[in-house]
Amino acid sequence: MKIENIVLIGFMGTGKTSVGKRLAKHLGWDFLDTDLAIEEISGTSVSEIFRKHGETRFRSEETVLVKRLKERKKMVIATGGGTPLNPENWEAFTEIGIIISLYAPIDTILDRIGGKNDRPLLREGRDEAQKLWLSRQPIYNQADLIIDTTELDIDEVANEILGKIEGRIEDETKA
Repeated sequence: MKIENIVLIGFMGTGKTSVGKRLAKHLGWDFLDTDLAIEEISGTSVSEIFRKHGETRFRSEETVLVKRLKERKKMVIATGGGTPLNPENWEAFTEIGIIISLYAPIDTILDRIGGKNDRPLLREGRDEAQKLWLSRQPIYNQADLIIDTTELDIDEVANEILGKIEGRIEDETKA
């Protein structure tokens, strides 16, 4: 499989942004966090978009951004937790690179996120967060590679990913 981009998916708090930045730095690739890109484009926070315009509007913005990524190469993309749920986004990701799911159990995620209230979909409490987490697992489990981040730090996750894919990236640059 030709690896032109790395797409990191998974529930919030699994380390997509931190790991993505580390991978991009190691590979000398560009890094893009879809949530941050949407904030930059819209001039407002994800939370504000949800509050003012709703989740549907935010998901529409995500899909527009994902379509623009089809032309990019040598990029590590950290997606929002819900981005791969849209079949159109999933299809685009399969076309542009390897999809890697970062996994952690819901209790680990809630410990990592702590009391942050800037996550619009976590404001309803643990039970609702667990329902959301459970509902997304079947999509995340379709990734090309799944990395359990529960007991690993950022460097360990990045190194595990690199160990599994780097030969394919190096082969592409030598060819």
